[in-house]
Amino acid sequence: MTEYINLLQDNLLAIVLIIFTIVLIRHYVIEKDKGTQLSKKYRNSIFEAQSKIFLNASQYLISGNKDLAIKEFLNAVDINRETLETYFALGGLFRSNGEIDKAISIHRSLIARENISETTRLRSLKELAIDFDKGGFLDKAISTYRDVLKINRDQPDVIKSLCRIYEDIGDWDEAYNYRQMLSKVSHDSQSETISHILVEKAKELFNEGHFRKCDEELEEAFRFAPSVTAKILKLKLFLVSGKIEDAQNYLVEIINEFPMYTSFVFVSLEEPFKADEKISTDYKSRLELLRDFFLKLGDSEVTKSTSVALSKVRLLKNFNRTEEAFAILDSWIKEIGPTEDAIVAEYIKLLIEMGKKEQALEQTQKLLKGLSNSLARHFCSQCGYESDNIFWRCPQCHTWETIQFRWKI
Repeated sequence: MTEYINLLQDNLLAIVLIIFTIVLIRHYVIEKDKGTQLSKKYRNSIFEAQSKIFLNASQYLISGNKDLAIKEFLNAVDINRETLETYFALGGLFRSNGEIDKAISIHRSLIARENISETTRLRSLKELAIDFDKGGFLDKAISTYRDVLKINRDQPDVIKSLCRIYEDIGDWDEAYNYRQMLSKVSHDSQSETISHILVEKAKELFNEGHFRKCDEELEEAFRFAPSVTAKILKLKLFLVSGKIEDAQNYLVEIINEFPMYTSFVFVSLEEPFKADEKISTDYKSRLELLRDFFLKLGDSEVTKSTSVALSKVRLLKNFNRTEEAFAILDSWIKEIGPTEDAIVAEYIKLLIEMGKKEQALEQTQKLLKGLSNSLARHFCSQCGYESDNIFWRCPQCHTWETIQFRWKI
């Protein structure tokens, strides 16, 4: 999907040029077929003038000069104010040029016209909603998108826009409602996204200390689709309710299914939430038991992966259990080898802490020969977005659970 989007972006100007040409020809044919009262000679002169303007505008677009292209379209409007496609093209150009107020003015003027069809009015309303959306006027965008749906509910692109806005602002009830609506008009399954939305609702309930309601929302999320975030939250509920054995078994299941998310599991488990002192104290003591259980897990019990190994090492270092951390990495280096820079870097740090300077120097020389530059700690496997913060929904491409962990050196 990303490849198609990139292809469209790379060829945007060419696409715009083709569309404008088609629109111009279509408008000319319609005018001709309608047999307007204008003389043939006058009609042809308008067509020639508009052709020249569209050609100039297209050339400016190709060269990347939007301001001059806008001037040409304004000239086209002056020649013939009945060519609605010119207004739509002009409004789109203003919007892409960041002149949202002018785009809004154009689309509002189209909506106010008395002699346009309902189809054109609906199109104008959608363009106005996009203007508000791009300009950051979210309340107006929501209201206008909803007005479009009142006229015609079969608008997947409008519903998707509302879904995106509500997910961006964290209004999970409305996000859920519109995802359900989208599932009825779209061929794409919305089950996974709906599951993530329900998990976010459940997280809010958990953080407020409403554990029973949280469990109910979570069960509904599992009904749509299981996800790593849902399973981590389920693990937290096991700890709150004191089901240590269930929590241990569930932890092993999560690590074996999603080994790359091992570090996220313990980060999520440590997040604060509202609860009385007894529940908080009990939760922390049970979390300690779960950590100890994880650290004692052997390779035969969990997937042998870099993420699992490094998660163990960093947990052990946090508790000043340096010897045990060193034993894990020393065994890894000897049995598997320096598979990743992060493994070697952690190994070198431990060697230095333990006073093994010659070995540390040897490993450092090996590391420097093939060192790869690490950037942000996390990245999206779908679009490449990078951030040091954990994100379960990518802020750039809006896909869920595509986050990957990059161990920083």
